[in-house]
Amino acid sequence: MLPKRRYLPSLGSFATFEVAAKHLSFTMAGTELNVTQAAISQQIRGLEKALGTTLFVRKHNSLELTPAGESLLRAVSRGLDNICDGIDAIVSPPDVAVITCSGTNAAVACWLQPFVEQFRAHNPDVRFVMLASDEDDALRNFDEVDVSIICGNERCDVGERLYYLFPETVEPMCSPQYLKTHGPFDGPNSLERADLLELHRTHWSANAIGWHPVTWEDWCRATGVAISLPVPSLVTNNYPLLLDAAVNGGGVILGWHHLVNTHLSAGRLCRLFDAPLQVDRGYYLKLNAASLERPLVRQFIDFVLSGLAGAKQNSRLEVLAQQ
Repeated sequence: MLPKRRYLPSLGSFATFEVAAKHLSFTMAGTELNVTQAAISQQIRGLEKALGTTLFVRKHNSLELTPAGESLLRAVSRGLDNICDGIDAIVSPPDVAVITCSGTNAAVACWLQPFVEQFRAHNPDVRFVMLASDEDDALRNFDEVDVSIICGNERCDVGERLYYLFPETVEPMCSPQYLKTHGPFDGPNSLERADLLELHRTHWSANAIGWHPVTWEDWCRATGVAISLPVPSLVTNNYPLLLDAAVNGGGVILGWHHLVNTHLSAGRLCRLFDAPLQVDRGYYLKLNAASLERPLVRQFIDFVLSGLAGAKQNSRLEVLAQQ
């Protein structure tokens, strides 16, 4: 009798099935595998025909696994995990010195990068892969990603871990040179004569930006400021670009504390007045399930959390000193 595996469909179709089942979306599976949605759909149909059973329930805008699909997913996941373990044992050391992170453009460039530089100063052998996108919302689900920066905790799946970072706080800021030239700004009403820098609406509608926008109008409304806002002198959908403009004296920006902290600490930006707006949402580090047992990744997360705790303590001491 021939072994059972001789009758298996293409092993590649099982790998495709696992990715599609993970996302419950042929489109997102195609993005991860760098093929079209139609190619994914065709492979799944071929696998279903070969097995003689339906693996997915196709709905209008979503997919669900059938009982047969759930059973196959468990078996395929175990098999692929065993293959990966076998390959790792052959070609890799127990904990490869690479950490892969994902997040939006601003989160990676403005918040994560300083931590990476500090961590590598003490661990020069560690390499980082940083995947940044405002459009690709599937990055956090890629198998190679260890850590993701997310806003809100509604996207955590079973087996993953969330680490709370900070609330979202935003307030008007500018460079010291701009303040010297165009100031003083003695209160929110003085923003009527400021050069405002604004995020374009397409930033907030990007696929990876899944939260309500905070515009100058939103900040005025939330803080009770009733003024006629000037037309912004610069509008862009790229926050790092907007931040560079503010640092270079181009005008007043809505500064997200976690994104501008390094510029504030270095004196490249300053607060105009005491009018912070705290938005009712928080930021988290998401540790993917596959990275739970990687000591190097846990070491990096501990480094980040310790750095945040130290920064908060220093901030409290500064406030007490000012009092």
